[in-house]
Amino acid sequence: MEDCLFCKLVSGEIPSNKVYEDDLFYAFDDIEPEAPVHTLIVPKQHFDNLQDGAPEDLLGKLMAVVPKVAALKGVGESGYRTIINTGPDSAATVGHLHVHILGGTKMGRFTFEGSARE
Repeated sequence: MEDCLFCKLVSGEIPSNKVYEDDLFYAFDDIEPEAPVHTLIVPKQHFDNLQDGAPEDLLGKLMAVVPKVAALKGVGESGYRTIINTGPDSAATVGHLHVHILGGTKMGRFTFEGSARE
């Protein structure tokens, strides 16, 4: 997709701190990290999000890459959080399917705006 930031990172048009790459996926460090380790894994093929019809086998392969990248980033043993944002309420900022890997610190629970507990 022409205007997609992540597609431009995958193609090398925009530089990034590459962590991992194979035939299907590209992983790089987030430029605005929310934890000491904040790495994104994106499919090289563009899908807007989980609702965009990515094949099940691709999604399975994507999740299989997560522990590899976590190990490369040094959080495979200590633990990490994975997040996939989908849709306007998720706070997604780039319309390209991706997995966040967050780690390197003890994490608490997320808080949400408009929580059902309110």
